[in-house]
Amino acid sequence: MLAARALGVAMQQQVMARWLAQQGLELAAMQPVGGGCIHRAWRLELRDGSQRFAKTNRAALMPVLEAEADGLAALAAATQRDLTAAPRPAIPEPLALAELEGEAVLLLSWLELGGSSQQGWRELGQGLARLHRSSLGSGDGRFGWHQSNFIGSGPQHNGWRGSWAAFFSEQRLGVQLELAAAAGRALPEARALLEQVPHWLAAHEPEACLVHGDLWSGNAGLLIGGGSALFDPAVSRSDREVDLAMARLFGGFPAAFFEGYEQEWPLPAGHRQRVDLYNLYHLLNHANLFGGGYWPQSAASILALLRQWS
Repeated sequence: MLAARALGVAMQQQVMARWLAQQGLELAAMQPVGGGCIHRAWRLELRDGSQRFAKTNRAALMPVLEAEADGLAALAAATQRDLTAAPRPAIPEPLALAELEGEAVLLLSWLELGGSSQQGWRELGQGLARLHRSSLGSGDGRFGWHQSNFIGSGPQHNGWRGSWAAFFSEQRLGVQLELAAAAGRALPEARALLEQVPHWLAAHEPEACLVHGDLWSGNAGLLIGGGSALFDPAVSRSDREVDLAMARLFGGFPAAFFEGYEQEWPLPAGHRQRVDLYNLYHLLNHANLFGGGYWPQSAASILALLRQWS
C-alpha cells in the first residue's frame, strides 16, 4: 500500500514538473500537506528556493477550483482598494489552472502559516472589516455574485436580488432546504421558517459587501513572522454579518478577532440575534454534504429560531 502510494506521488511529481517547466519553473520537490477535506494539497519546492501551493482533484471538480480562483482574485482586489497603511490580510494568488492527465490543478502562491498572537488575530479582524468596507465601491448595491459557486463542495446559488431578505431566504436557506427535501430529508417547520425569514429581516437593510462566505477557523490563519491570511472563500455580495456569524461556528475565532473588527467597523444593533439564523445556512449545507448529526442539529436550530423570533 505504501509503495503504491509513493509510486503515485512520484508519477504526479513528474506530471507537475513538466507543467511547471512550461511556465519557466523548475520543480525540486513535491510534498503533500494536510488541512483540506475536498482536494489534495501539495507544497511545491522550486529550484530557486521559492515555494508554491497546489490543489489537485479529479477533472470533474475543475469548476470548484475555478470558483475558488475567482473568489481569491475578488478578495485580493478588495484588499487593494483599502488605501490605509494598516496591515492587510494576505490572499493566496491564483497563478495557474489546468487539467493534467485527468486531474484538475490550481496553482497558488505559498503562505507560511503557523503564527499565533492576539495582536495578529486583532489585525485580521480589522483587516476583514476594511476589506468589507472597501468592497462597497465596486458593487451596484445588489446581493449575489456574477456566477454561482460552491460552499465546500456543495452548490451555492448567487442569483442577483435587490433585497437582502429575499436573497438570504431564497438563495441561501431556500436552496438548502430544497436539497434536503429532494434527498428525502424534509425538515419539520421548514416551510414555516421560510415564510417568516423575509419578515424577520425586513427591517434589516445591510449594504452589499463582498464577503468571504466560508469563514470558519480552518479558512484563515496567522503567518509566521507576522501578518494574517484568508483563503478558501465562497464569495458573494452579502450582509457582512454572515462572515462574523460563521466565525463563531465550528470552533470559532479568538475574541481578539471580533474585538478588532468592532474597533474598525462596529456591527449594527441586533447582529447577535441574527447569528444563529445566518449559521443555519452552514448547518444545512453540512447536513446535505455529510449527513449524520447535522440533520438533528439543523432541525433543532429551525425550531429554536421560530421560538426566538416569534
